[in-house]
Amino acid sequence: QVYLVESGGGLVQAGGSLRVSCVASGDIFSLEDMAWYRKAPGKQTELVASISVNGSADYVDSVKGRFTISRDNAEKRIYLQMNNLKPGDTALYYCYADIRPYNSRSSTGYWGRGTQVTVSS
Repeated sequence: QVYLVESGGGLVQAGGSLRVSCVASGDIFSLEDMAWYRKAPGKQTELVASISVNGSADYVDSVKGRFTISRDNAEKRIYLQMNNLKPGDTALYYCYADIRPYNSRSSTGYWGRGTQVTVSS
């Protein structure tokens, strides 16, 4: 069994900052690509940022220059530092990870339950 648990969400005023984090635990032989997604009311789920095992990151255009994704492979964590937040960033933020369990030859995608980020104007 694999678990992804997010934390760090909250309410912040526009222009403020938050850092959300996600920790993986359980049957994990290796953590591969990881990412943050978000789902706002009335909108489709959106890939916000992704990071490979070697730290190569990519971002959706709307957060470039404001958000930074990072990972700590030893701690099995990823982070999303969000600066200059805007009301349009309000959403439920989900952690995603490709994980190879022990005794498996392939990886599987896992999701956390999300952490709410609300940005007031």
